[in-house]
Amino acid sequence: MSDLSGVEERSRERQAQAAEPPAHIRRIRELLDPGSFRELDALAEHDCTWFGADRRKQRGDGIATGHGTIDQRPVLVYAHDGGFLGGSSSRVHALKIGKVLDLALRIGVPVVALNHSSGLRIHEGVDADSQFSHVFYKTVRASGVVPQVSLILGDCVGGAAYTPALTDFIVMVDQESALFLTGPAVIRRATGEEVTKEEIGGGHLHAAETGLAHFLAESGDEALALARELLSYLPQNNASPVPPTHGPATLPRALDGIADIVPVSKTEPFDVRQVIELLADDRAFLEVHRLYARNIVVGFARIGGQSVGIVANQSAWLAGCLDIDASEKAARFVRTCDAFGIPILTLVDVPGYLPGKQQERSNVIGAGAKLMHAYCEAVVPKVAVVLRKAYGGAYPTLANRSATDMIYAFPSAEISVMGPEAAVDVIFRKALENAPDAAEHRGRLIEEYRDAHASARYSASRTYIEGLVEPAELRNAVISTFALLRDKIPGAPSRRHSNIQL
Repeated sequence: MSDLSGVEERSRERQAQAAEPPAHIRRIRELLDPGSFRELDALAEHDCTWFGADRRKQRGDGIATGHGTIDQRPVLVYAHDGGFLGGSSSRVHALKIGKVLDLALRIGVPVVALNHSSGLRIHEGVDADSQFSHVFYKTVRASGVVPQVSLILGDCVGGAAYTPALTDFIVMVDQESALFLTGPAVIRRATGEEVTKEEIGGGHLHAAETGLAHFLAESGDEALALARELLSYLPQNNASPVPPTHGPATLPRALDGIADIVPVSKTEPFDVRQVIELLADDRAFLEVHRLYARNIVVGFARIGGQSVGIVANQSAWLAGCLDIDASEKAARFVRTCDAFGIPILTLVDVPGYLPGKQQERSNVIGAGAKLMHAYCEAVVPKVAVVLRKAYGGAYPTLANRSATDMIYAFPSAEISVMGPEAAVDVIFRKALENAPDAAEHRGRLIEEYRDAHASARYSASRTYIEGLVEPAELRNAVISTFALLRDKIPGAPSRRHSNIQL
């Protein structure tokens, strides 16, 4: 009797396991609104007979594709089953993903990918390799048309790493996900070098050092939540606006306390994210690339109910100087906002470009040109506000008079070819060397230069900026200016495309 009970118990366990969806299906359901997921091509299977592959088949061939909703907005989704043949990407995978991308382009719907793949399925040889070239092509064709978000929920190796790299945003999970072309074993055989997956492709590496990952989550659940939050700031496609929000938090208001955040001194560091949070509805700011190139802050907020992309110099890191990494980070973000019609607010507090041999030898000029190109090419509404200073070539990069629709400055801000102190030292070097009271004389010259050439009031008098804004009125000025620019008519010369520095 006890043996029979054991058989019945094991049978019930098997039935319960059969009823429980696999992990990749569960993840999709956790991402989407409850009950909204509908799977597509669920019965597809591979037809490979080589190397025993015909004895290893699974419903869907280890990838699920389908559609559902996030916050009642339609999305398309696909997810690898990392437990079936290592999540390896087959010819069938390519066909199913390709159909999702084709559908996304036809109906204008975002695509979210839940990636966990050991690479192309070696059993299939060139069949998988050739078919995935179509996936790469279609991912690029969809770029800038519909938002594409990639979640890395395990290892993504070789060819499987390229698809996420072609999408708009990558979310990785710390200590759980990795992106690399050649793994530790291959590297050891080829070079003798001993490395770990974390060292060559871990989440922290790509979030803080390479900049490939836009977000680093602490868990898979947090990664799913980040994807949902991110999509709330993005449109369905490049021809649709982001739905506005409404409520008390969207109304104009004075920014009480901003004077306590922004120091009077032009050189004292502060965290510009505090200003951004004051500006934003509900103080909500989704920072992108938080750990990478921290001398510039980029991300999304809602201001007056409207989704806005924000770029801001971070004086708490490298004094807010622009360098190679910061320029490329900001350039990519500006182009992303422009692709999807999201207005851009730039909070300028920049002493210039970071000086140094390494920067020059690594092509800081080219990186700066990328950022300038991105701003000048963007046709969305653009507003810039100089909080404290805008010096040198960084000023026309971040607040280009021709490329920016409206430029404002705090009354105490300085806008100049360089800081007044440096300008006086250059212009009056010989005179100061011979002056008996050099320090006092230098101080007077600095104030004269500031009043004559560097003050925001001077730039306003020359129409280089639209006007001065009191710090407490910053949010109200931004809301009213973006309302004015909402129906801006983009204008661009006829051409195939511009030739940006790469």
